Amino acid sequence: MPRRIIPLTDMKVQKVKPKDKPFSLFDGGGLYLLITPSGGKLWRFKYRFNNKEKKLAFGSYPEISLLDARRRRDDARRLLANSVDPGDVRKAQKQANIQETETFEVMAREWHARFISTWTIGHAETIMSRLERDLFPWIGKRPIAAIKAPELLAVLRRVESRGALESAHRIRTICGQVFRYAVATGRAERDPAADLKGALPQPAEKHMAAITEPKKVAELLRAIDSYQGSFVVKYALQLAPLVFVRPGELRHAEWAEIDFENAQWNIPAGKMKMKEPHLVPLSRQAIEILTELKELTGASRYIFPSGRSFDRPMSNNAILAALRRMGYTKDEMSAHGFRAMARTMLDEILQIRPDFIEHQLAHAVRDPNGRAYNRTAHLNERIKMMQIWADYLDGLRVGAKVLQFKKTT
Repeated sequence: MPRRIIPLTDMKVQKVKPKDKPFSLFDGGGLYLLITPSGGKLWRFKYRFNNKEKKLAFGSYPEISLLDARRRRDDARRLLANSVDPGDVRKAQKQANIQETETFEVMAREWHARFISTWTIGHAETIMSRLERDLFPWIGKRPIAAIKAPELLAVLRRVESRGALESAHRIRTICGQVFRYAVATGRAERDPAADLKGALPQPAEKHMAAITEPKKVAELLRAIDSYQGSFVVKYALQLAPLVFVRPGELRHAEWAEIDFENAQWNIPAGKMKMKEPHLVPLSRQAIEILTELKELTGASRYIFPSGRSFDRPMSNNAILAALRRMGYTKDEMSAHGFRAMARTMLDEILQIRPDFIEHQLAHAVRDPNGRAYNRTAHLNERIKMMQIWADYLDGLRVGAKVLQFKKTT
């Protein structure tokens, strides 16, 4: 049983005397006061991030009071609760030669920590990845109030120059959100990203590549079964067509969300694009895959952990890279394509009611009064649909007679 920590008092902090060796007085929540042999009283915060123990210095007493130290501890714990390392924020602040809250990087990390709870995990990771790869190296240390439209445009054109025009547009949107946050909090006067509307060419309309022709789907399923890469990725590829959730929802799946007894996967609202909890009925084939996989990754929080650490989900490029390794180009099949595959074939070949399919895709479906259906709507029909779909895919895999499209497009 962990030892109960009695919080410090101002009197105790004020009167504590040094000893021959450094020692610590703990306040709770990771905050402690380090007393040095010379009489120094230094505030420290101990925490864990990505399964590593880390420490932060909060300053010395009495310059930093007990109340101030607790406030800094609470700020750091809020960042940790949102999967942000307070050490990263501190590092960005120290690298700045100006007031610590005014660089673009510090402002962007503060904005990210403030709004991370409103995003899905995958979306939050994508935003931070774009910030760290495409923005921080160029304007991260710049005073946010000093950044003008031409400087920002130069950064976006670097992204465009590598053939990522759509990413450049998304990064401009992210910049606009960061600058507007800076304006709202009094750290900038205006949003220069707004001045760049129309400065970049519009990307061509893009559709997620998907295989929907039965014979080619059969070939894909057999290719997945023969995949020679990571077992975790192979299982993810096998499960993807059976559940047809979004790629981010699949790779962030946790064992705690799987109800083996009722053959259901309960995805919490925070992981869903529409911010509504979602229920995925699991076919017999899906349960078999998960049962086998539990022997391999059951010790991890994640069903599909990273190859480097059980504490993180697998990479967002893992499935895409596996498809490319199997010989499928970006114009043939994407990680998102399993959704389009299911939607098209359930409707046009298996003749499943479209509203059942849309519910299972977690799209916004409303009743005649305009109200959103709850996650258990048409559950019995969806359970049957998911088993019919899994059995149909099994038939394709082993070369059974292929049902052709029944509708003309």
